[in-house]
Amino acid sequence: MNIWEKDTLFLFIAFVIPGFISLKVYELFFPSPKPDSTKQLIDALTYSCINYSLLFIPIFYIEKSELQETFPFLYLAFYAFVLLGAPILWAWSWKGLRTKNFFQKFTHHPIQKPWDFVFGQKIPYWVIVTLKDGTKIGGSYDDKSFASSNPAEEQLYLEEHWEINSDGGFERARESTEGILILASEMVSVELFSRYEEGR
Repeated sequence: MNIWEKDTLFLFIAFVIPGFISLKVYELFFPSPKPDSTKQLIDALTYSCINYSLLFIPIFYIEKSELQETFPFLYLAFYAFVLLGAPILWAWSWKGLRTKNFFQKFTHHPIQKPWDFVFGQKIPYWVIVTLKDGTKIGGSYDDKSFASSNPAEEQLYLEEHWEINSDGGFERARESTEGILILASEMVSVELFSRYEEGR
């Protein structure tokens, strides 16, 4: 079978592309390890079929009407939405539904790791990281900081590196430093403190 044949190419675009778009958009919201290509193809076909089933009624009436002859531009715009816009809309809607509290009663949260859940909210924190050797590293997690996300290994960049005093509090920011990068292999725990008390 030659994929570049007209009929084959049409079927590929119609029954793979919408599902593939939904998969990729959903992965932007909730990154996860990449499945093998065979499973991705099956998933894409499944989501494409769901896309068409949800749009069956408007597709039926569009095809029954004379829109193709009278307003060909609107006809093409509609099918552009079916192929490209609707799959994005379904992925966004599914993401919103799965993160609602009431939906959590029936299924697990789509974010796989607490690390991604916490740092994905982009909330500024004071942070104390405890290393395997017992060393404590303090710092500021703010706009210029960064935390890796699944499926990458947990790594944390703090834009300010602070000295920790004997009471376990933040003494002062270290001078001549542009922050600190901490690897997951060295971390035992990460303690977070709110910065909203500063009026930030």
